[in-house]
Amino acid sequence: MSRYNHRETEAHWQDVWRERGTFRLETLGDRPKYYVLEMFPYPSGRIHMGHVRNYTLGDVVARHRRAMGFDVLHPMGWDAFGLPAENAAIERGAHPAAWTYENIAAMRGQLQSMGLSLDWSREIATCHPDYYRHEQKMFLDFLAAGLAYRKESWVNWDPVENTVLANEQVIDGRGWRSGAPVERRRLNQWFLRITEYADDLLAALPTLERWPERVRLMQENWIGRSVGARVTFALQGREDGLEIFTTRPDTLFGASFCAVSPDHPLADEIGRASPAVAEFVAECRRSGTSEAAIETQEKRGIDTGLRAVHPLDPNRTVPVYVANFVLMEYGTGAIFGCPAHDQRDFDFARAYGLPIIPVLWPAGEARPDGTAMAEAMVNADGAFAYDIGPLTPASPVSVAEAKDIAIAALQQGGAGEGTVRYRLRDWGVSRQRYWGCPIPIIHCEACGIVPVPEDQLPVTLPEDVTFDQPGNPLDRHPTWKHVACPTCGGAARRETDTFDTFFESSWYFARFCSPRSAQAFDRAAVDRWLPVDQYVGGIEHAVLHLLYSRFFVRALKRCGYLGIDEPFAGLFTQGMVTHQTYRDAHGAWLYPTEVNRDDQGAWTRLSDGAAITAGRIEKMSKSKRNTVDPQAIIDTYGADAARLFVLSDSPPDRDMEWTEAGIEGAWRYLQQLWRLVTEAPVALPAAGSPPPNGFSPAAEGLRRALHKTIAGVGDDLETFHFNKAVARIRELTNLVAKIAGESGGTGQGEAWALREAFDGVVRLIGPMVPHIGEALWQHLGHDGLLADAPWPEADPALLVEDTAKVAVQVNGKLRATIVLPRDVDEATAREAALADANVARALEGRTVRKVIVVPNRIVNVVG
Repeated sequence: MSRYNHRETEAHWQDVWRERGTFRLETLGDRPKYYVLEMFPYPSGRIHMGHVRNYTLGDVVARHRRAMGFDVLHPMGWDAFGLPAENAAIERGAHPAAWTYENIAAMRGQLQSMGLSLDWSREIATCHPDYYRHEQKMFLDFLAAGLAYRKESWVNWDPVENTVLANEQVIDGRGWRSGAPVERRRLNQWFLRITEYADDLLAALPTLERWPERVRLMQENWIGRSVGARVTFALQGREDGLEIFTTRPDTLFGASFCAVSPDHPLADEIGRASPAVAEFVAECRRSGTSEAAIETQEKRGIDTGLRAVHPLDPNRTVPVYVANFVLMEYGTGAIFGCPAHDQRDFDFARAYGLPIIPVLWPAGEARPDGTAMAEAMVNADGAFAYDIGPLTPASPVSVAEAKDIAIAALQQGGAGEGTVRYRLRDWGVSRQRYWGCPIPIIHCEACGIVPVPEDQLPVTLPEDVTFDQPGNPLDRHPTWKHVACPTCGGAARRETDTFDTFFESSWYFARFCSPRSAQAFDRAAVDRWLPVDQYVGGIEHAVLHLLYSRFFVRALKRCGYLGIDEPFAGLFTQGMVTHQTYRDAHGAWLYPTEVNRDDQGAWTRLSDGAAITAGRIEKMSKSKRNTVDPQAIIDTYGADAARLFVLSDSPPDRDMEWTEAGIEGAWRYLQQLWRLVTEAPVALPAAGSPPPNGFSPAAEGLRRALHKTIAGVGDDLETFHFNKAVARIRELTNLVAKIAGESGGTGQGEAWALREAFDGVVRLIGPMVPHIGEALWQHLGHDGLLADAPWPEADPALLVEDTAKVAVQVNGKLRATIVLPRDVDEATAREAALADANVARALEGRTVRKVIVVPNRIVNVVG
């Protein structure tokens, strides 16, 4: 038997595609367009199994669309700025640029070994000045349009990375990369005014019909549109007041305290006079800043000594606290606490002995006793009896009605008004690190903030930097930051902050449309290709990259760069690749290549036979060493086998477990397919031979199976059901092998039907396993490349069933199932049913009194 040699075959066809420029797009073209893009990788130096899955999914889409007659744009680039390169420079004594470009070269080769249909002529790296010069110009245009600004603000500070993090980059109170507890600091920062588009970003979510509902919901929650009231509590003995935003003005008469964030100006003011308050504030700033951290930590506060006057009852006052559960980023950084109807406030009130005052309860029930309540009553459904002082309604009302009553009273008394607030905050883009795009601003004592003139762009990074001290090397560079002011010519200094790397990834998809243009975008190119038709990537970017990109496109449209509103028409979020974990007796993690399982199922370490423990199946991670090296898999089994396994194991939006059995099964199928085609026991007609005049039942059945598979696989690829598509093709392969082996193609039209089926299997599976597909296509006698061949079309006539399975019941009980010609007459159906042996036994010689026939479904025999 012949054996498929993946090493020679895959290298050969990759060379052919490259030499012929098969996937290179030279012009804008006039065929329908399809833009396929996978989220581009950070050049860490090696691809991982997540990359293999992500890029295989996108490649199948790209190859399928290409076969369907589309001009397909399928580019690749590198998200090349970022902290890992800088950290590597510190650890290895290498320059970040050298480390990054070496990694790009290594990963490019690994991705090319996967046989991806990428247009490498469009390759970009975001760390190259030819790329980031354009985003510097964009920033200056944003500044001129009022979409960029600088202010002092509280920031999330990562003490390990020594840089600011956006709110979205703080996960459970820790830096998203370093895992270090985040601190709060006050710094001058550059911001992009994403909040200006909050309503638009929210309103457009329902139009993203080809996005996962989960992602749209995550963005909706992150934007966080809240309808409520702005309320001012006067501060007793002072001329100022405490402004609060609340979504529950109906519970104002249940207020028993007010609280401000540790970052609130009032907390700063009180802290300057009170060491106790100052220490509490400092402690809060050392703790977690995320909502998750705040929800789980103990609710603590300190009394400022101030009293706030109730906005609807000047005779009532409540104490004002600084509290660790109030965030400056949300609302106004101040709240009123209604313990009876908010669990967080309830916990705080119990801890500090504050009153719990119920002001609403279900209609028809007695008013609850606040001192006896075990938890807050937060249900807001139905009609409620209300006690809201002079606003108390005469009869039970809904929460919505009570809110309207309270807002009307606030507006009438000048103490507040109805308003809308957002959870979303402006995007802080300043980072205090070297390896990023320089922010093109000059600071002059006389002129203030001065944009770098456009003819001086790009502002490039100095190469002669050192990393022997913590912090930003640009701050201590002896010459780079010192510059003449473009306006007055006096001594000035460059901005030493660099952009958040999400700045680069928020527009890279548009640069791919014309990557060598002297302008950011060739307008004809972006008008042709955008939006991206199918974007593929991880759900972890739902409120980072994906939300920022949606804002960025709107900002670019405002500044005249683009004419679209949304960057990605379709989005698919793939699941993670998982693997079992292993630990030795000391708790140390082991790689899968270091362990073995014997015939009795016991796990041991290969090096010394020591017993080990097999743990949970988890996401592949370097820290737990449950990773598999894709390059080793490709070297051993071939890229096609790796691609086939990640496509066939499970639905692509779910997590998949990587197993040796799985990859070996994929490899065995490819060997089976190779032998079936190259050692076919049938003399096939030449490629392109006309069909015969007729077909035997076996040939007719094979053709029907083939065309049903063509239709089914086409639907599966359209809906990302790749695992179903693989299953259909494998089932068809088995049928082809069975018929070829049994008949030898000797029946009427069977050889031609087998040729059609062989061609069909190869064409259908080509986008998934392109190397073996090309080799088999050539073996079958075709002149051109499979990559250039059109997608097969299903013959509608062969999709129509000509038979039907019909159930036969005797006196109401199922006794047989028979196959009849579709729409057969009643007499024939009756005769066939009564002739069945099982039906005859069930009748036991009784006279048939009645036969009821439901066409194509059932025959009911009454005896």
